[in-house]
Amino acid sequence: MNLEEKKHILIVDDDDRIRELIKEYLENNDFYITTAKHAEDAKNKIKLIKFDLIILDIMMPGQNGLDLTKEIKSTSDQPIILLTAMGETSDRVFGLETGADDYLPKPFEPKELLLRIKNILKRIKKNKNLNPILKFGDIKVDLEKMSIVSKKGEAKLNAAEKSLLEKMVLSAGQIFQRDQISKIVKLSKERAVDVMITRLRQKIEPDPKNPKYLQTVRGNGYVLWTD
Repeated sequence: MNLEEKKHILIVDDDDRIRELIKEYLENNDFYITTAKHAEDAKNKIKLIKFDLIILDIMMPGQNGLDLTKEIKSTSDQPIILLTAMGETSDRVFGLETGADDYLPKPFEPKELLLRIKNILKRIKKNKNLNPILKFGDIKVDLEKMSIVSKKGEAKLNAAEKSLLEKMVLSAGQIFQRDQISKIVKLSKERAVDVMITRLRQKIEPDPKNPKYLQTVRGNGYVLWTD
């Protein structure tokens, strides 16, 4: 990997051992690495550097990883992978609801973290090579800015939401089954897919409880209508 292609990752974890292990592994795989011990440390570094990706532990003293994710995503499109020791599906789903692009339960294999990082960065690179503006109805999706503009205003997209919406706009009227969506956005739980659909509806639908565009096909999955 040449210097221009080398990506810069921020690791935020209060556990010195885990933070250094991840740092060493990713540096050995051609990434630039910056580390932070807690949320305030991370926010100071984010002000100075535009990171390509952030790896963020949920359980930290002071501001936790979930609240920090919400704060970062309110002003930035930087992709975030959450690390969590919480094993319950509901806890992991809540992590995705904050806007995180992926999550990884502890303990994990460093190679799995590396693959998830590469998948997210690959999705972002692919999207940058496409027409950056998608339009349907009163909705404008800006792939480059990772945002949706509608009558409701502007809303940010995370990398997974952007990938899914792009696929569905380009295949309008086609039913996407839950397992198909799981593969597109790299989510293993059907509940997490439903959460993502709910989040997208909140961003594009005039009335999310009575969706006009992103509709449920009972027993099959979801379909996006652009007319």
